[in-house]
Amino acid sequence: SEVLAAEAVSCLNRAMAALRDIWEEIGIPEEQRLERTDVVKKHIKSLLDMMVAEEESLKERLLKSIALCRKELDILCRELQMDPFEAEEESTILQMEKNLRTRVEVMLKQKRDRKQELKSLQEQDRDLCDILCTSPFCIDGSAVPSLEELDQYRRHLAALTAEKEQRREEFVSSKRQIILLMEELDHTPDTSFERDVVCEDEEAFCLSTDNIAALQDLLQQLEARRSLNEAVCAELRSRITALWERLQIPAEEREASA
Repeated sequence: SEVLAAEAVSCLNRAMAALRDIWEEIGIPEEQRLERTDVVKKHIKSLLDMMVAEEESLKERLLKSIALCRKELDILCRELQMDPFEAEEESTILQMEKNLRTRVEVMLKQKRDRKQELKSLQEQDRDLCDILCTSPFCIDGSAVPSLEELDQYRRHLAALTAEKEQRREEFVSSKRQIILLMEELDHTPDTSFERDVVCEDEEAFCLSTDNIAALQDLLQQLEARRSLNEAVCAELRSRITALWERLQIPAEEREASA
């Protein structure tokens, strides 16, 4: 700073000497020279004052930015459930402002990312709840979720997805057996549930626990009817065979009837 001050004084001295030479060459009286020198001094002082004011204004803006960043960081730390951010107190005002502003930008991105992931998870949750007829995952959609909450939500949806696939496989397998049994029994679907099972698109069928249980009940009822029919048929065949024997019906005629 001493070197800078010396250079400034040297520049000022050279400028004033050049001005005195010009004034002397022009022939400006001493009184006017003093007035002009006073104007130069005021002009230089005004310029320096303006420069100091501009730098003071910059300092105030930096300090205000630091205060705003600290306040925003406190809010973000609470929202993201993180420990308070501690800036390096020994750093300069400029470096501290830059560090705090950068940290705010990083945490705002984390907040946006968490909110966006929460929105995506909630959309998946709604789709799965519609299919499985279950209640949505309990989480505050207006708050910023913690990393632990997001992890719990992901694991919950993974479990729901696995349950959906298991129920879907069970539905498809049972539906195939039910259709075969209905064809075998010459049974036409006569209830809304039976029509939903046989006719409705597989992707549209609600895989609730009640529907899966009703599906198994329907399958068991049809299997019971087939077993009953098979027993009746076996009894009738036995009676026919006994009558053939009693009437001494030839084998050729029996085969034709059979």
